[in-house]
Amino acid sequence: MIFPAEYKRVGVTRTDPTGRIGCPIYFTTEYLIADLPYGYAIYRVKSEGEGLLKKLVSLELIAKGEQVKKFEEKLDSHDRTLLIESAIPLCKGSVNTVLFEGMDRHITFVYEPGLDEVMEIEIIDISPPEPPWLAFAIQRLIRSGILGELDIRFTTKLIDLRTFEGGKVVFPCHASELKGKYLDTDIDIEDNSELVGCDISKQIFELRFPSLSYRHINMCPIKAHLYTPTRPFITRCCQSKKSGMININGIDGAVVHWGASEYDIVDAIRMLVRVLRGNIENNNRASLR
Repeated sequence: MIFPAEYKRVGVTRTDPTGRIGCPIYFTTEYLIADLPYGYAIYRVKSEGEGLLKKLVSLELIAKGEQVKKFEEKLDSHDRTLLIESAIPLCKGSVNTVLFEGMDRHITFVYEPGLDEVMEIEIIDISPPEPPWLAFAIQRLIRSGILGELDIRFTTKLIDLRTFEGGKVVFPCHASELKGKYLDTDIDIEDNSELVGCDISKQIFELRFPSLSYRHINMCPIKAHLYTPTRPFITRCCQSKKSGMININGIDGAVVHWGASEYDIVDAIRMLVRVLRGNIENNNRASLR
């Protein structure tokens, strides 16, 4: 796949550029799209020199004519995953390249699009509440385009606490509206109950009901008792001190606080992507196995 890192590296001309070897070309131009009467031609540019205008040394043809198709709608040129996903269905028969025009009229292209270079991140969240906040917030962020240039896509794994509902089951908070008892409101907790909660819930249970026996099901995603990540992930925890990078069974992930804002979530995703791509070391992450 060829997908220019930034659309500022893509130049556009309406004349045949092949006769302009040795002529000036703008210094950021790495690819050149020729919009010609018989169709488009796309070239890789080699230039040399310094300053705003360099000397065009050579042009390498990437695709032309029936190989190139322009996407009909204007899309966010920064949303790289969206452009790749939009290009793939159009590349049939002789077509191997799709041109995109952004909302700001800038043009870019994807040649032989594929998802191999798109990183998949798993959202691990708890339900209820509905909608689960982390999964809901990330979908809002995707639609906003703020994650667009990261070359990532998301899958979601929801841990559904409704599967544990029952008369002798204790949940941390009445706001969940799950069928059972609530640690924050009920006092008639029975002996040999089943507590579905995190480590904090366990501590509170033992402080409130020190004489009761109980079974603890740890629902905290970072404990991985109910679900083990299968790929890089982002999840949330009610303890602020556990926010940051984490590694579970050799898989890197990011943890945000239970009530993290979208701003915090964006920061965590960007940090995770930098770790996964080796741009920074993840020496300070917690490791769970």
